[in-house]
Amino acid sequence: MGKRKVNILDTAAAAVAEVAFFIESKGMPDTAKKFVDDAFIFFEKLADTKMIYRPCQYQRWIALGYRCATFRKKYTVAYLNMQNEIVVCDFVLAKLLAE
Repeated sequence: MGKRKVNILDTAAAAVAEVAFFIESKGMPDTAKKFVDDAFIFFEKLADTKMIYRPCQYQRWIALGYRCATFRKKYTVAYLNMQNEIVVCDFVLAKLLAE
């Protein structure tokens, strides 16, 4: 098996872009580009069938059946884990999630 298809919803892509825009506005365009590249590489790594992350603890995401992965110790990636594909649904600063 190995890898599955990765679909990234517009909400997740827009959230990554917002963070990159913030970094770029601080005068670090190269860092912003690296952040985006690293985020999308991380999304691709979620497709590995050997690695399955924990179900989310955020109540609204529990109801939707999302799984959560941590990116750079600060961000939470919510995704749907299906047999043939991974759907990246959201990308959020972890401290903004309310229990």
